[in-house]
Amino acid sequence: MATLNYKHLRYFWMVARSGSIAKAAEQLHLTPQSISGQLTEFADTLGVELFRRVGRRLELTETGNRVLRHAEDIFSAGDALLEVVRDQSATQATTFRLGVSDSVSKAVACRLVAPALKLAEPTRLICREGRLAALLADMAVHRLDLIITDRAMPSHLSVRGYNHLLGESELGVFAAPALAETLSGPFPACLNHAPLLLPGEDFAVHARLMQWLHTHVPRLHVIGEFDDSAMIKAFGQSGAGLFFAPAAIAATICEQYGVLMVGTIPSLREQVYAITTERRISHPATQAIRQAALETLSA
Repeated sequence: MATLNYKHLRYFWMVARSGSIAKAAEQLHLTPQSISGQLTEFADTLGVELFRRVGRRLELTETGNRVLRHAEDIFSAGDALLEVVRDQSATQATTFRLGVSDSVSKAVACRLVAPALKLAEPTRLICREGRLAALLADMAVHRLDLIITDRAMPSHLSVRGYNHLLGESELGVFAAPALAETLSGPFPACLNHAPLLLPGEDFAVHARLMQWLHTHVPRLHVIGEFDDSAMIKAFGQSGAGLFFAPAAIAATICEQYGVLMVGTIPSLREQVYAITTERRISHPATQAIRQAALETLSA
């Protein structure tokens, strides 16, 4: 069975594109006789006529036109391959699949993940947000490399994963300036009768916060509970009520949402965990996230 000689194919391609053996020979820095001999050998190997002579010109046969179309595809693909090899910036980026629990502050998540996008090796981030149970289901079928959440993975689940405490922060209480001006008295007494926006039951801190409020704020006025941290802050920004968020990123929250921190609750600490499929953190992106956590969250 005949095998394709790519050198002969290129000679044919050059002759077909230039329209003559003489022009192709000039471009290839070969003699016309050499090109003519190679074309004859190529046609004999394929067992077809590629050109027919019309006066002094060479004209492609119908078969020659079909061969030319395939040659165009082959050499176009070859040129594209060379471009990829020569252009180091076209190196395939490593994909890092991240899940972020709804209950984690978006500002915290963004600050922790940002360094992973500045690694020496290009990293393409695929970020999924949702409830922890759904994210763990995705991790079980290897759709996620890491989950950032506010609690350790429940021990009763059959998902193969490992908990890594990244850090923790005491809870801060924030209010829009106009709402903050209506508060009277020292903290936390000033929270009596004040409209409060609480994190929902999906937040790990929910039960402990409710217990603290019932102890320190006897005239409790809760106007809403939310399962999404960004939604709480959006309502808080509008002045609907005071909300709770990690004090470690108070400066970012105050600047981004135009609010004030009216107090902190040192006894309540919001934790941030990384759940991974590996016992030891070895992925460069995960290592960068852990380092950012050490710098952002107090231990």
